[in-house]
Amino acid sequence: MEESYVYIMSNKPKGTLYVGVTSRLIQRVYQHRTSQIRGFTKRYNLTQLVYYEVHQSLYEAISREKRLKKWNRAWKIRLIEKNNPDWEDLYENIV
Repeated sequence: MEESYVYIMSNKPKGTLYVGVTSRLIQRVYQHRTSQIRGFTKRYNLTQLVYYEVHQSLYEAISREKRLKKWNRAWKIRLIEKNNPDWEDLYENIV
């Protein structure tokens, strides 16, 4: 099975948040960073990877993404800050 990822993009610390899922994290984040994906992330300039987690299957990742999308904003911010308190762009860590 291929690893899959749940990730959160933002435009600045405590800014607009986007929760997504992918099996190719580096490629997907690059697409967000270079505005190749139309829609919400392009409109709000969500170019910073501020959180991600690895899952053993796409099914697990999609389930987790659906749960995270139902979370309120404060819970998502707490999750990010627990793992990335300075809201660093994690993209450079994964390439």
